[in-house]
Amino acid sequence: MRAWHHTFGLPVLVTNCSNNYGPYHFPEKLIPLNILRGLRGEVMPVYGKGLNIRDWLHVDDHARALYAVLTKGRIGETYAIGGRAERRNIDVVTAIADLLDELAPSNKSRREQITFVTDRPGHDLRYAIDSAKIERELGFVPQYTFDQGLRQTVEWYLANRDWWQPILDGSYRLERLGLDRETH
Repeated sequence: MRAWHHTFGLPVLVTNCSNNYGPYHFPEKLIPLNILRGLRGEVMPVYGKGLNIRDWLHVDDHARALYAVLTKGRIGETYAIGGRAERRNIDVVTAIADLLDELAPSNKSRREQITFVTDRPGHDLRYAIDSAKIERELGFVPQYTFDQGLRQTVEWYLANRDWWQPILDGSYRLERLGLDRETH
């Protein structure tokens, strides 16, 4: 895209973002995986010692940032979109366990379900985003704090079992997820 922009004047805008989370997040990723495993009384896995750091961006904030880039961004520019929410993975999973204990009490603390698993080879210790440019030039700052967004996400999964249960048991259809087979 950049080559076409520089060579032919193709009007492009490029964004890079930190880890997204929120409603409808497919259950293979850290936050939804641990919400659902915590609810089901299963092991809540954390890679290595849980010291990997990620910046978290709520999906609604990401959508707002993309709109800001589309409506106010300068053609040919790249914008990094961050959530101002760097956390160690162990802190994220512990926060999920605590929210589940509060919102969907169980016989024992979900923290007892947290289990450290072998880290992936070459797994980056930290992903960082410098979102100063989009903040300065386009006035975008995230509206969700991580704690607000995580609570809202856990509440969404608690209220939407009909969406995620078929995914976990393998009986889902794309139509149930609001998708049709011809376009996805």
